[in-house]
Amino acid sequence: MKNNFLKVLVAGLCLFAAIPAMAQFNLKKAANAVKKTAQAVTLTDDQMAAYVKEYIDWMDTHNQVTGPEDPYTIRLNKLTEGLTSVEGIPLNFKVYYVIDVNAFACADGSVRVFSSLMDIMTDEELLGVIGHEIGHVAHKDSKKGFRQALLTSALRDGIASSNGTAAALTDSQLGDLGEALAGATYSQKQEREADDYGYEFLKKNGKNPWSMALSFKKLKSLQEEAGAKKSSKLNQLFSTHPDLDARIQRMEKRATDEGVEKPESAK
Repeated sequence: MKNNFLKVLVAGLCLFAAIPAMAQFNLKKAANAVKKTAQAVTLTDDQMAAYVKEYIDWMDTHNQVTGPEDPYTIRLNKLTEGLTSVEGIPLNFKVYYVIDVNAFACADGSVRVFSSLMDIMTDEELLGVIGHEIGHVAHKDSKKGFRQALLTSALRDGIASSNGTAAALTDSQLGDLGEALAGATYSQKQEREADDYGYEFLKKNGKNPWSMALSFKKLKSLQEEAGAKKSSKLNQLFSTHPDLDARIQRMEKRATDEGVEKPESAK
């Protein structure tokens, strides 16, 4: 049974790892609390791809992924049918059965949607959120963010490689990487561009783009229900992103200016 309190995380990077079962999405604490400055490291595209794959595999192992016959999986597969690639990057989708409300995308096109996000979103709203995350992949935000987090966490002491092949990360390094990604954020410009991508993504797929604003409203409502204050951890998660109210207003204005009719359910 899900907890009543749902932590709202609006971010787009490969975020952090969760424990299996229907529990809260948790971070593995870094073994070394001392932060070191990243050494000059040159990462090839092949090495980056290997690290991203290693990390998403680790994420899938440390989270409860819904099975092929699970209603969450069936719903997500139906929503994303025909979405095979973006900017030449193959896409793949999975659902994490956790109580937190979130979705994220990695640079390799791995999109992960949390079951509790699916619980509160309509199909069109959920597709808008997915489009937003895919936008970060298309704009290379996910790749840049992952590289920065990698260099300042798991590889802060340099890269170990043999014949140009990056050595596998230890469990502790993967935990450090998760910590870094959890604290990483996109710029307001990157978030606005991803919002616009999600808006156009809905239009391209024959859906009402008002759903972008409506999805943000639901996240805003959860934030308020959680009693988030300026000093709260929940509110800090929003602090470096554009204000949700501003994002809602921006998406509403765009839909209104384009003459798009608001869904009956939102009137």
